[in-house]
Amino acid sequence: MLWGVKQGNGKFGRRDFLKAAAAAMSMASISKDAMALPGSRSTLWISNVLSYLEGLRRADGGYAWPDQPRSHLTSSFAAIGCYHLLERVPPNKKSLVEFVRTHHPFRIKKLERDLKVFEFQQIQSLLWLGEDAGSFREQVKSWRKPSVYPRQYEQDGYPILRFEVMALLCRRLLGLSTDDISAELIEYIDIRRRGNGSFNNTPAGEGGDGHVMNTWWGLQALAALNRSGEKREETIAWVQGCQLADGGFTYQPKPTLAGIADITYAWAAARILEIYGVQPARRKACIEYVLSLRNEDGGFGDRQGWPSNPVATYRGLDIIRGLGGFELLSSSRRRQKRRAQRRRLPKDLRIFTIQIEAHGKGSPADAVELARALRIDLWGAKNSAPGWIAAAQAVADRRKVPVTFFVANEEYGTFVRVPGLGTYSHTSDIIAPANVEFGPSPAGGQAVSWEEFRRRRLVPLQKAGGRLIWQFNENEELTRLYLDDSLKRGGYAAISTFHFGNPDFTNSEPFLKHYWQQIPFVALQDAHGNEPWWWGDQLTGFRTLFLAKEPTWSGWLKALEENWVVAVRYDSVSGYETWMHGGVPEAVEFVRGREQQWRWWDNPRIKRPLVSIVAVKPNDQWETARPKRGVTVRVRCCRDNTLRGLPKAPRIELIELFVDGRKVVPKLVAPKAQWGAYRDYYHFCNVAQPAPGRHTATAVVRSLKTQTVSKHTIEFII
Repeated sequence: MLWGVKQGNGKFGRRDFLKAAAAAMSMASISKDAMALPGSRSTLWISNVLSYLEGLRRADGGYAWPDQPRSHLTSSFAAIGCYHLLERVPPNKKSLVEFVRTHHPFRIKKLERDLKVFEFQQIQSLLWLGEDAGSFREQVKSWRKPSVYPRQYEQDGYPILRFEVMALLCRRLLGLSTDDISAELIEYIDIRRRGNGSFNNTPAGEGGDGHVMNTWWGLQALAALNRSGEKREETIAWVQGCQLADGGFTYQPKPTLAGIADITYAWAAARILEIYGVQPARRKACIEYVLSLRNEDGGFGDRQGWPSNPVATYRGLDIIRGLGGFELLSSSRRRQKRRAQRRRLPKDLRIFTIQIEAHGKGSPADAVELARALRIDLWGAKNSAPGWIAAAQAVADRRKVPVTFFVANEEYGTFVRVPGLGTYSHTSDIIAPANVEFGPSPAGGQAVSWEEFRRRRLVPLQKAGGRLIWQFNENEELTRLYLDDSLKRGGYAAISTFHFGNPDFTNSEPFLKHYWQQIPFVALQDAHGNEPWWWGDQLTGFRTLFLAKEPTWSGWLKALEENWVVAVRYDSVSGYETWMHGGVPEAVEFVRGREQQWRWWDNPRIKRPLVSIVAVKPNDQWETARPKRGVTVRVRCCRDNTLRGLPKAPRIELIELFVDGRKVVPKLVAPKAQWGAYRDYYHFCNVAQPAPGRHTATAVVRSLKTQTVSKHTIEFII
């Protein structure tokens, strides 16, 4: 992001733009003791902003999102940008520099694609801090061609513009030549510019107007190629057309979808106009709009009434700087009160657990045993075959286990097309109560438009009492439209955070944090593998908590509506620290203050079962080792599992097995898979002609960690 510099005469040509772009990338030496910026009549507003920012500083050296105890690169980048605009050196600069260098989001887990915006944030942050960023030179030099993007995510395989232009932006920051940039990458950028001067994610020849954020990225790429003067007048007119009546900006002129004003769009528009030496057509209204986003805590929100966050604060300050200077903040007393007073929660609320997209296949008996031991109140069965949920619920009811199974499907193969932005999958993760008709999946055919998707999937789903869950999409510009339209007309009822393959979507897609307190955050199991027993690491790793009077479907929907929802992770992925994403502050406080009620680690009331013993009969359709006659006693012991739901290293071993008090010699079934895992792992003993009546099966097992021996018995009736 090339931050524009303050202008004098208002005229700004191509050469001036290039000089400004280069100047914006260097960090000036700033006096720490300077108390006021040039032209500022008061420093009170500066103190308020700095106080807000320092409230986000954490012991790890960086700056966090307001609700998080750990810092993130993106929020730190924004905080550093604020200090840069205010001509201040952040406190504890040395530790902040170390944080920026070492806290790329992929340090938690490297994902399958490079999201180059994070390297850009590292480089720009270091330069703002007056530090050397030369260690990134070789990495940036290697970015010469367009990336390959998986077609299972974007149907045409189009890479995301925001990430692709970083190859050029980072070179410019580091003073590297662009001579070895491939013709393919230059063509990739060129064909995404529309005749009106705007840019978007798909080639212009495929239709669809531009997007103001993608136009900002595209123009910076052209600047790095010394081509900033192209389509100047067309671009200015297009950007001016994005301004709304309230002075704010949306993402394109007269949008048909989610035409909402947002500080992000206003910032991109203001920066584009500034590089051409132009201001918004309704400058005063734009200033008033931005000032209306100031909150009493000293920060800015993305929209009126929304809580402050560091990115919105940086963008608000940068807009004001470009529209007339910080004296506007000095003279303005306008503050936006928070949207509503803190609400008192009903006194009779309790904390319950829901697992979204847990297993909907394999052993119903094992699923019920896991739900019992782990105190799971609502179990979302992913993509279950007809009859599985009913079978699992019957087992739970028979054993008096208080768990309710519901539908939680990922409708693979559903692609939704938004002109100009792309055709993406992972748009249709649904939840619904059992035994309701919620319409057919739109998967398997042609890609559908967003409006068609709403008509075919959302309308019947909501009519049946179901909801949509947002899983993931790295295309920020598109994702914002989906979520904004959901806020405006209803749509996605929750946003996924903790996940089986991505430790935390808000870590790799930090723009999701802008919807904190607006849309509930949930954990998404997204179960893989054939047996729920081999999903134990995930079931004990993260879960979603919700507040309700009773653990019913209606109670869950009420929690979603009120944002009484908190996603929690505590496992090896989190370093055995508690990670949490929550909704309204009072709900988060309620959950934190009652941790002993739901905490599943170091809690004798909530423990992962050591062993599963199931008496499998001929009519048990969903159970492995189903006999043709008699009964099979099947034993699965606790083992670690892979992310794909396969058993690997043992935690518990079977020592002896008894049926009706008589020791038997079970057989082992352990078909191997790859990388040291198994497709399944169980012992079994078949009793061909059991006598009618009550029987028992007892497994004697030993913990490999503590060497503790324990006995576990079930009863079954023939």
